[in-house]
Amino acid sequence: MWQFFEFESDFVASLRCIPMQVRYKLDTCGIKLRLQHWHSFSEIQRHQLIDLPCDTDAEESAYREKLRSLVLEACQDDPKDLPIDQDPAWMQIDIIPESVLAHAQELNVAIAISQWQNLTSLQRFALIKLSTSNHENNNFLPALTEFGILDK
Repeated sequence: MWQFFEFESDFVASLRCIPMQVRYKLDTCGIKLRLQHWHSFSEIQRHQLIDLPCDTDAEESAYREKLRSLVLEACQDDPKDLPIDQDPAWMQIDIIPESVLAHAQELNVAIAISQWQNLTSLQRFALIKLSTSNHENNNFLPALTEFGILDK
C-alpha cells in the first residue's frame, strides 16, 4: 500500500523525486540510490520499488537484490552499500533526535516526547531526514503540521 505524505504532493504524481517511503526502505536495506538512478527507472520500475515490502530480513534482502538489478540494468552501475543501523533513530520512541529538536527550535516549535511517540516509524524517519537534508528542509514545517504536531 502506498503511503505518500501531503508534503510530497508536488512530485508524487510524476515521481520525479524519491518518495520518503522508498528512502525509508533504502536506509533499511542499506543501499544508496542516487537521484540519477531513480530517473533512469521506468514508471513501472519506480512503482515496483514503492510496492515491494521491506520489513523482514528476507524482504530486505529481496528489496536490495531487486534494487541492485534495476540499477545495473538501467545504468550499468552498481549502487553503493550503506551501513545498516541496527537501532535507527526513527525506531527509538523515547529519544527525539537532536537534529529534529534543533530544527524545530529554529522554527519556534516544541515537540513533546508524547508527540514523537505517537508518530509512525515512517513519520519519525521523515522528520529526521527533513531536519538533516539541506535541499528538503522546507518541508519540515509542513510535515509537522501534517503529522499533528502543529495545529493546521
